[in-house]
Amino acid sequence: MPYTRRTVLLALFAALAALAALLLSDVLGTVVFATTVAYLLVPAYRRVRERDVPAWWAAAATTSAAALGVLVPIAAFTYLLYIRSSGVLAFVQSLPSRFVLQLGTFSYTVDVSTLTTALTGTLRTLAVTAVSALPVLGVKFTLFAILVFALLIAHEEAEAAVLAAVPLRYHDIVQALAERARDTLYAIYVLQAATALATFVVAAPVFWILGYPYPVTIALLCGVLQFLPIVGPSVVVGALALYQLSVGNVPAAVLVLVVAGFLVAWLPDPLVRPRLSRRTARLPGSLYFIGFTGGLLTVGVIGIIAGPLVVALLVEAITLLAEEERKTRA
Repeated sequence: MPYTRRTVLLALFAALAALAALLLSDVLGTVVFATTVAYLLVPAYRRVRERDVPAWWAAAATTSAAALGVLVPIAAFTYLLYIRSSGVLAFVQSLPSRFVLQLGTFSYTVDVSTLTTALTGTLRTLAVTAVSALPVLGVKFTLFAILVFALLIAHEEAEAAVLAAVPLRYHDIVQALAERARDTLYAIYVLQAATALATFVVAAPVFWILGYPYPVTIALLCGVLQFLPIVGPSVVVGALALYQLSVGNVPAAVLVLVVAGFLVAWLPDPLVRPRLSRRTARLPGSLYFIGFTGGLLTVGVIGIIAGPLVVALLVEAITLLAEEERKTRA
């Protein structure tokens, strides 16, 4: 059976895409990140265009806003870690080598000296790695901005090219997958970012009132951990409670568990999500966690985005298949 011209072009596209992924593997994560951000920013770009702003300036304004949204939190977190690095190291080194957990007549001795030594070495390694990676990060950030700008300007042509490669009777499937992808990216970027910001705003005064050193740094860490599904800022709250137990301050441990556990680890979710949940991923937390951890362990940091996105698209494909089966039976 002779191959059609369309089949040959699709095979050529698949082969070249695989070759590009192989040759550009070092920047593949940046490309994926920029593509997902640009896809999510298309509605904002269109709103700017509706104000009779030329396409070039509309894309430049939207890209600048996205770049600032990415750069400012990362820069703030890096700066705070840098200026607090000596204090964090001193705090870790001041922890007792062992502490006793005692509940009534039961007591258990925990040896943390090995963990403290490993944590100190990890912090120093991270500091050196972060400094040495700054030039590469600068290049990748520039690439990110250029890609977002280019994709915003050419998004209509890209969408038309994708639809042209798909037979007309399958366009509804493409549309359903596109809507699921947009909802998932909205949940990952917008919803998580808003929740992280609310966590930071709530956590800073809470930890300051509770008397912890570096409340802004701890609050920023809690905000970043909001992107970690299920556990989130509760990791920080639990670590602070364990520290208070290690020095024998049981009331302070209970206080941080109750107050920070409620206001920092739990409250931001019900405070923010109902107001921004008109468009969500419609993805259970367990599946989101599987996509997050699986993607992170398989392809690195970019898996935080790619993992949940792939899981969401798989769920949508299963849903479409089930609907098609019901129509066939009917």
